[in-house]
Amino acid sequence: MLQLSSASDALSQPSVPARGAARCATPVRICFPFGGGAVGGSHISATQLIRRLDRSRFSPLIVLHHGEGQFGTFLRAEGLEHVVLPDAGFFGNSCGVPPPKGVAGAVADQWRLARFLREQQVGIVHTNEGAMHVSWALPARLAGARLLWHHRGSSDARGVRFLAPFAAHRIVGVSDYALSEVRRSKSAARKTAVVYSPFDVDAQPIDRDQAHRALTSELGVGPDTRLIGFFGHMLERKRPLFFVDVLSCMARMRPDLRFMGLIFGSPLVPGMDVQVLHKARTLGVAPRLRLMGFRYPGAPLMAGCDIHAVPAVHEPFGRSLIEAMLLGTPVVAAASGGNIEAIDHGVTGLLSHADDPAEMASAIIGLLDSPDRLAAIAAAAWADATRRYSADRHVEQISAIYQSLLPGGMSGPPW
Repeated sequence: MLQLSSASDALSQPSVPARGAARCATPVRICFPFGGGAVGGSHISATQLIRRLDRSRFSPLIVLHHGEGQFGTFLRAEGLEHVVLPDAGFFGNSCGVPPPKGVAGAVADQWRLARFLREQQVGIVHTNEGAMHVSWALPARLAGARLLWHHRGSSDARGVRFLAPFAAHRIVGVSDYALSEVRRSKSAARKTAVVYSPFDVDAQPIDRDQAHRALTSELGVGPDTRLIGFFGHMLERKRPLFFVDVLSCMARMRPDLRFMGLIFGSPLVPGMDVQVLHKARTLGVAPRLRLMGFRYPGAPLMAGCDIHAVPAVHEPFGRSLIEAMLLGTPVVAAASGGNIEAIDHGVTGLLSHADDPAEMASAIIGLLDSPDRLAAIAAAAWADATRRYSADRHVEQISAIYQSLLPGGMSGPPW
């Protein structure tokens, strides 16, 4: 049975049309399926796109397999309407979602999902999660809809390398790094496009001093305490344990420096929070670490931090780096994956060797000790992020890809 959420009509908000694109006589229905569990950067990016789509051309339909997870709560808080398919199975796993029916149940539900797409007159299915790519590819084909596979994961993910070239009509990646493996095939490469994630570059500036005071007051520490933020869920790729190593190195290098490391995120790997706290106690930096949990919106918290540390490796393109740049919070990141595309080392941020916590600690301390350099990097990062990552530009590019998938404008081979 379908369940329509009791959300408001926020999907009819004003939107940003793509420049120079032809209008459709009838808006094309775009289906956005999600597991419905934990909220990550991909969910925030997708909802920013959905809010800004030109409603005279595209009619978005958000679909959740699980309506009571973190993402369902997020959508309700944001006033975004969505449909819940509580009994529809899917392949793979989605963070924060109860275990699905299993392979047999997911196979049986493929035709149910196809029937749903036909009933909703969906023209394009836009998937944003690994499990959703695999689970909605066949239903899209059975329903005669086009599939846009939005790859936000690792470059070596099996799905994008082996299934997407055959199942998807277009493959969009969040960075060149994210698409580097699938582009080894010339035929698959022709279907790909890089579209950087959207950001609100026109948001009202946040008073960083006030935000810092609010955080230090909440933490019960002195206002001169330097705050090192880690923004991301606790899982292996994000490397929260490495972040503890960095804090330990900082404490050894500068025992006189008053600082605290703050982790904003949920433990998506069971027990990861316990491991983080245990390591902090073992290394003697437990008093310098706080687990702050997942919070939204995160902008005031990030603006209140002196440095945003990004130890993540093989990250396709983390949102938090760009969010920090737009807020004036300097970034020190591991030289890995999409981080290298996002940061011009020494100009818009600092990169350190991925497996050297002492080098990252030294880079952070160096910035804290050099206010002029810190300010220069923050200013350059803001200017670069404002130019490259606007939400309007993202919507314009994705809308052009939608248009290319419609009859008469389709790029790539048909089924």
